[in-house]
Amino acid sequence: MIVFKAAQEQVLSALQSVAGIVERRHTLPVLANVLMRKSGSALELTTSDLEIQVRTVVHLGGEEASFSTTVGARKMIDILRTLPADQVVSLTAAASKLTLQGGKSRFTLQTLPSEDFPLVNESVDFGTPFSIPQKTLKALIDQVHFAMAVHDIRYYLNGILFIAEGKTLTLVATDGHRLALAQSSLDTEVPARQEVILPRKTVLELQRLLKADTQQAAASQDGQEAGDGAAMAGQIEMKFAHNQAKFVFSGMEFVTKLVEGKFPDYNRVIPKNHKNSVTLGRVPLLASLQRAAILTSEKFKGVRVNLEPGLLRIGASNAEQEEAKEELEVDYEGDAIDIGFNVNYLIDALANMDAEMVRIDLQDGNASALITLPDRPGFKYVVMPMRI
Repeated sequence: MIVFKAAQEQVLSALQSVAGIVERRHTLPVLANVLMRKSGSALELTTSDLEIQVRTVVHLGGEEASFSTTVGARKMIDILRTLPADQVVSLTAAASKLTLQGGKSRFTLQTLPSEDFPLVNESVDFGTPFSIPQKTLKALIDQVHFAMAVHDIRYYLNGILFIAEGKTLTLVATDGHRLALAQSSLDTEVPARQEVILPRKTVLELQRLLKADTQQAAASQDGQEAGDGAAMAGQIEMKFAHNQAKFVFSGMEFVTKLVEGKFPDYNRVIPKNHKNSVTLGRVPLLASLQRAAILTSEKFKGVRVNLEPGLLRIGASNAEQEEAKEELEVDYEGDAIDIGFNVNYLIDALANMDAEMVRIDLQDGNASALITLPDRPGFKYVVMPMRI
């Protein structure tokens, strides 16, 4: 039977939307595959890594029938990438093999039984669902993702804290040296506080998928059907349970396990009532830091920031006795402050913003700095000083 027959770009786009979580090597061979289920004219594509499951429904022609199998996801994508975008490709099933054909190219692929594919059991205790625009969630993740820990023994730091309470969605990430917080308002009120920690891999995959969707504005891809009506107008619906989260958007269903553990009390980390503050242009500050970073040592990424009335100086040096010095004129009348920072922590925050101006609140050379945006009260970034 003909599983699908459509333009290469349509088929490739559908497969790429679900294949981001697929590892090339896995202890369970079937997890390297995509589960294909044909029901009438609809083709359901599902991938899993036992922690995350991604599903989409597409209409790519072919015969109307009931059929299911699994085939290597990366192999299919690698083959499709080499074929012309406007070429019609077809997938035919016979015995335990699939044949992918495009023009005069023909590929026979081995399959594994669909019954062997481990589907995620969805939780039965999801809280009240809520929705926000996809581009809003993408912006929130962009503002905090860089502060997540990587392979930290404190496993609860290897992800992002999501809190839905009242009419506010808050995302928080920290690696113990810096903390990023971003908030957005919800259209409808969440009756009870919901708090979950999404794993790092889930966050990065959501970020990848949402990026594609915001570029397509609010519409779903042609021929795709949403798993729930909430996703059709550029919205993403979220549901949280004690051990699972589910996202529905643009014809996609995304289910993930959560990180267990107690996230630190982030409110205690955010400085309050710092007596010195300076507001300056984000782009000039970022450029100065990036230039100074060139002359920091590989292991020791420290820069010295010196703030005095009317002037902000940035200095860096390395073991080769090379030096970088930058000066920015600023509107500042507070105390003279000399403080050191890991330059990458500052660059990460500034590079993931799109604001024109940033505000930096400081107490002295030993206290954490607070970076905020004058035109966006929902964003806060805390960075600890370092000795230089």
